[in-house]
Amino acid sequence: MYDTVIIGAGSAGGVLAARLSEDPTRSVLLLEPGPDYPDIDTLPQELKLGIGGVVDMSDNRHNWDYRARGTDISGPIIVPRGRATGGSSAINAQIFLRGAPEDYDSWAESGLDQWSYQKLLSAFRRSENDLDFGGDFHGRDGPISCERPKREDWLPAQMAFYEACRAAGFPDCPDHNLPDSTGVGPLAFNNVDGIRISTALGYLASIRHRLNVTIRAGCRVHRIVIEGGRAAGVAVESGGEMFEVRAGEVILSAGAVVSPQLLMLSGVGPAGHLEEHGIGVIADVPGVGQNLQDHPMVFMTWRTAPDFEYDFDRRRLQLALRYTAEGSKNRNDMIVYMSSIGTERPERGGDRNVPIGIQMNLVLNMADSRGEIRLASTDIADQPRIDFNYMSEPWDLARMRDGVRRMTAVGARPEFRKIVIDMAVPTGDIVGSDQALDDWIRRDVTTGHHISSTNTMGVDSDPLAVVDQFGAVRGVDGLRVIDASIMPTCVRA
Repeated sequence: MYDTVIIGAGSAGGVLAARLSEDPTRSVLLLEPGPDYPDIDTLPQELKLGIGGVVDMSDNRHNWDYRARGTDISGPIIVPRGRATGGSSAINAQIFLRGAPEDYDSWAESGLDQWSYQKLLSAFRRSENDLDFGGDFHGRDGPISCERPKREDWLPAQMAFYEACRAAGFPDCPDHNLPDSTGVGPLAFNNVDGIRISTALGYLASIRHRLNVTIRAGCRVHRIVIEGGRAAGVAVESGGEMFEVRAGEVILSAGAVVSPQLLMLSGVGPAGHLEEHGIGVIADVPGVGQNLQDHPMVFMTWRTAPDFEYDFDRRRLQLALRYTAEGSKNRNDMIVYMSSIGTERPERGGDRNVPIGIQMNLVLNMADSRGEIRLASTDIADQPRIDFNYMSEPWDLARMRDGVRRMTAVGARPEFRKIVIDMAVPTGDIVGSDQALDDWIRRDVTTGHHISSTNTMGVDSDPLAVVDQFGAVRGVDGLRVIDASIMPTCVRA
């Protein structure tokens, strides 16, 4: 019997295990289905170094490798999610970017008063060790170190992108994590001296000596055991055997894909959908798996000049441009990541070591379109059905269309043209036609790797709310969700 069982040792679960176990009287069990590497010397190189980022992770030992529907014409989309202690922080691109203050303040204005930017700022500061900036908006003593590429280390494609954006009128942005920042400049990365600072290194490494915390890898939770309307424990598979672990409280932090899947397999979710799968309904919570949000992304590719040299040993992403779409009321609802090496997408047979040019990754930060997650079966090992439903709202398509044309203009500037021959994707005839461009966007759109909001947090009157502002699940006592699935909106980060 543990006081607290946490399901998932990822970006949220690892942090919570560290915080809760600060109380020596509380026993904490942290369960992770993937492998655990207890110190930096045992970390595989692909997790330790993290230069390439999320798209390197084709090894299924550390990646759940989901498939999703994007649009009616996009074809299946690969959705990487971390499969190790550290979760997706162990395989992602390590971009250390906060949401806009307006993101969190909008949550507070909806009745979630503990989630305002001012109330969250202390947590942001406490988590970070910013090696570049101090002051009121940055931490210097936290467990996650971050730094920005120095100007003298910018690769040629990054410098050309910066100069072209500045010449096009976009402001300089030396620190994207300031609350009023916008424009073009270096991103912060939680990677220092080439070492990825995941939550496994930043948080779990420092608590392994605590007698009141137990970390168990290779343990896959099949369902939450609910008795008399209260979470009493978890049903776990490990080493081919099933067993139950009892708990005073169960905290779900399995991510925006698996957390709704586990709730539904445990009898918590839309009653009709559960009944379709023969699952007994414990709590009819219609919002479970609904409201799925992400940052849809398209890749714009330029062919490089004959004398252009690709550097495979350095970070491909260094700079980003954030701007507000034409006619938008939401600041910084667009972001463009500059990649010094562009490759074909893996769904289309692309090889990460075979460049096809350089790329601007155009991302819609505040999409109106909503998707969903539904069960494929009653087996936790069967991937759930993920439907992003990208570009189903006209405003999303309009902003992406405008973004492609803006970046086409940036790419045509002499500061950028000096390193490229021409724009290969999309072609000029596509960019010039609204219909052709809309079709290209809907066909080529993919995930920006920020899937969220599938167990949304809200007030009692919100019909889609799954949890309250403290993560407590509707209709079940002793059960909380604390990962990105509870975010009401996908923040601009």
